[in-house]
Amino acid sequence: MLSATRRHLLAAAGAAVLAAGLSAPALAQEGRLTVIATTGMIADAVAQIGGERTRVQALMGPGVDPHGYRQTRSDIAAMTSADAVFWHGLHLEAQLEDLFHELSTQQTVVALAETLPPETLLGWEGYEGRHDPHVWMDPARWTRVVAAARDALVGLDPAGADIFRANADAHLADIKALGGYSAQVLGSVPQDARVLVTAHDAFSYFGDAYGFEVLGIQGMSTESEAGLAQIEYLVGVLVDRGIGAIFVESSVSDRNVRALIEGAQARGHEVVIGGELYSDAMGEPGSYEGTYIGMIDHNVTTITRALGGEAPPGGMNGRLGQGG
Repeated sequence: MLSATRRHLLAAAGAAVLAAGLSAPALAQEGRLTVIATTGMIADAVAQIGGERTRVQALMGPGVDPHGYRQTRSDIAAMTSADAVFWHGLHLEAQLEDLFHELSTQQTVVALAETLPPETLLGWEGYEGRHDPHVWMDPARWTRVVAAARDALVGLDPAGADIFRANADAHLADIKALGGYSAQVLGSVPQDARVLVTAHDAFSYFGDAYGFEVLGIQGMSTESEAGLAQIEYLVGVLVDRGIGAIFVESSVSDRNVRALIEGAQARGHEVVIGGELYSDAMGEPGSYEGTYIGMIDHNVTTITRALGGEAPPGGMNGRLGQGG
């Protein structure tokens, strides 16, 4: 269970993660590791583990799509002056891969998700040999990424090993509690309602972990286009199976979701937006949803309530705040 103090620290860490970093000389004087992370999820993991021994800056903030993100001059300056660069990998940051490979010849660059055993990963339809990168959607799999971040920090700063391991243990315990909450409330969704329709195919690990059928309008990358045939197919699914709620995503345009709603209405079936989910980016810095725990808690609670299950107001965070 998360204590009120831990919840406060999670939100505070989310704010620190996305704040602008200090200059490299200032950080050197403080004796803290400077770490540049790509996504908010990676940055949050590093911040939770690193604590006061790290200064973490995320390249991609709320609402930013990592699939199409391209580096800016300030990004390059920050990365080349950092002690380490942590990225997700598995082709999530596809436009940055060449840059990371070049940087790796000069400094520590770690693709954390690529440390996961291949047998724990789902495939990427249409791309033989590639894997779905959205592993953070399953808390159990995400623990392996957190462990990889811990090990990388220990390697960079052996003097802080005990601190990193203790912080990682606490964060992993929080993630385990999150997984337990998720399984409990999602289990209350009626079996025939366990269909998740979203803007793009980012929730396959969620579906695999909790027994939901997942249908994305676009493919795993938002760089892919949603064809008319796919939209027509999904409209048919909504109508034929009586699905009443679909979801928008914070980092993806809702245009295609609106097209599904209009298409279903044209065939006499009403579909509503069940809520906004965080897929490839977390919430605003300083908010609960601006942390990994809060992001997944929000998603799970929103999905559960929209699809007819039972979840407490405010999700796991709200339940614990009430002493539950």
